[in-house]
Amino acid sequence: MVLAGVILLRIAGRKSISQMTLAQTVVMISIGSIIIQPIIETSVLRTIVAAAVFIIALVSMEYLQLKFNLVEKFITGKAKIIIQNGQIQEQNLKKLRFTVDQLEMRLRQQGIANVEDVKHATLEPNGQIGYELIDDAKPLTVGEFKRLMNMSPQQPSTNKTIFSEITNASEQDNPDHLH
Repeated sequence: MVLAGVILLRIAGRKSISQMTLAQTVVMISIGSIIIQPIIETSVLRTIVAAAVFIIALVSMEYLQLKFNLVEKFITGKAKIIIQNGQIQEQNLKKLRFTVDQLEMRLRQQGIANVEDVKHATLEPNGQIGYELIDDAKPLTVGEFKRLMNMSPQQPSTNKTIFSEITNASEQDNPDHLH
């Protein structure tokens, strides 16, 4: 039974609990509950089939999320902006049922002592916080150090970051929000 559980979970994919979406978490908890059933009942085959159905449902949902953005948005959700240009977006925090104290705790855990140092911060669908620091708060990279020391030719800088999709979507949802 344990071997069947390991095989099914390998098919489901590798993610830690903190990286799982809501759907993945529900399926994994369900599989854990189902795998225990042969101890109570005698039908091991029925248990394996039931667990396999959950895994097939999970893999199907993940495939649909890859193919259709609307399905991904419905099942997984999208990142929500919680800090914009050093300002905490309290309305978004309220919608997410996330307190300022919780946000500050998470920022401290990331080594951020000052909210004003954060250019953008998002609460990701898996509950983690993603952030980009303002230029003055970013650590110096080796590439920047070489450019400062004239050791490397100047590379053109692009302003497109992984936060561009979120900030552009936020501006479209609420055009007065950033002004």
